[in-house]
Amino acid sequence: MKKFFLIFFFSTLIVAQSQRSLNNDGVDLYKEKKYSDAEVKFKKSLEKDNKSFASHFNLGDAYYKQGRFDEAIQSFQNSLSLTENEKEKAAVYHNIGNSLVKKKEFQDGINAYKQALKLNPNDLETKYNLSYALNMMKQNQQNKNQQNKDNKNNEKNKDQNQQQNQNQDKNKKQDQKQNQQQQNQQKNQISKEEAQRILEALKNNEKDMQKKLRKIQGKAYSTDKDW
Repeated sequence: MKKFFLIFFFSTLIVAQSQRSLNNDGVDLYKEKKYSDAEVKFKKSLEKDNKSFASHFNLGDAYYKQGRFDEAIQSFQNSLSLTENEKEKAAVYHNIGNSLVKKKEFQDGINAYKQALKLNPNDLETKYNLSYALNMMKQNQQNKNQQNKDNKNNEKNKDQNQQQNQNQDKNKKQDQKQNQQQQNQQKNQISKEEAQRILEALKNNEKDMQKKLRKIQGKAYSTDKDW
């Protein structure tokens, strides 16, 4: 993140003193990486004075460290209208850019960094982050293109597999049909063999019958009467 802002307002007012103390306590907790506790202090500071640039900015940093990037962006934006200092505004845009990049909203993050550089052109850290965001956006686009390509290939392979499965089903049905035809032919062949056996049996029966008839016809019949 951009360097942490700690702004002191010297005042004899007790309320202002209390607000500043809460902000400073929040800064100490932030440095100890107790970000949720720091958040509480910054919020209490803002309850005392909602027009504190430092407390809004620091609250944004506390949100950022907790991964609550939308809330961080809102706090940074709240601080923008509370300063006329261009370097402070540049720091706000820098941190907004960081939050947007964390959300992978690279184009918006790039725009925020560019806005920061308009206000503070010599900020090397912002230039570095801008370069990083540009590379990340390029890499993200390449990943999307590769993913789209992979999806198309997957769809193509899926269609090919479906076509292959359909062809296999078709071949399977043809094989089943051929097997059925062969089985039917075998049944028909068995029936013909049986018919042949029956025919042979009939022929044999006919021969036997003819032999019996010939025997009967060959016998001598007596014509004498027994008076």
